[in-house]
Amino acid sequence: MSSFMSPMLFAAVRTIEWSPNVAAVMIICNVLAIAIGKFTIRQQNVGLALPGGPFFGGMSHGAMLGVTSLGHVIGAGAILGLSSMGVL
Repeated sequence: MSSFMSPMLFAAVRTIEWSPNVAAVMIICNVLAIAIGKFTIRQQNVGLALPGGPFFGGMSHGAMLGVTSLGHVIGAGAILGLSSMGVL
């Protein structure tokens, strides 16, 4: 093993345990991403329809998968940022 890699082996990442506050941050970020997708996706109803279509803003399966993926990326960043600041 090179001498460059050895200090990296001892670096520890602080993880946060799940709590209702963490879940609330993730839910808020997903709702925010759905709102962003609702206003920015041009053909949001192309493809498979969701069972509760009007509940999800009339978006298709693909559009909803995309915006919730974005919501999880935003949520992961928000959770890591808030936990590093000591808020969560």
